[in-house]
Amino acid sequence: MATTVGQYCINVSSIEASEKFYTDIIGLKVQSRTEIPGVHEIVLAADQGGGRLQLAEHYEAPKPIDHGWALWKIYFNVDDCVAVHDAAVAAGFRSTMEPKRLDRWPVTVAFIVDPDGYTIELLQHHRD
Repeated sequence: MATTVGQYCINVSSIEASEKFYTDIIGLKVQSRTEIPGVHEIVLAADQGGGRLQLAEHYEAPKPIDHGWALWKIYFNVDDCVAVHDAAVAAGFRSTMEPKRLDRWPVTVAFIVDPDGYTIELLQHHRD
């Protein structure tokens, strides 16, 4: 059996704000919701391919989220890097790098920041 990454879970300070960002801006779809003592979780995924992203809001956890050193960035493959980047900026989210076509690889890349300060890398792959 081949190994694949199933899903990655991040802590969020507002499940509603994060769900809106990842569905309305990034384009993921809600797969499931779970309410267990002390935590609300939502699993998100693309329509096809890739892994899943799980958002967890711990009701008693301190806020804002302490990022520490562990997570650098989360990559998302998108069909139109400029459109996703611009939608995020128009919705009030911070851009840390405007879309740029890279010479080294056939991609356009941009960086934005989600509601909890996680760095999101947007990648649009080109065939040439």
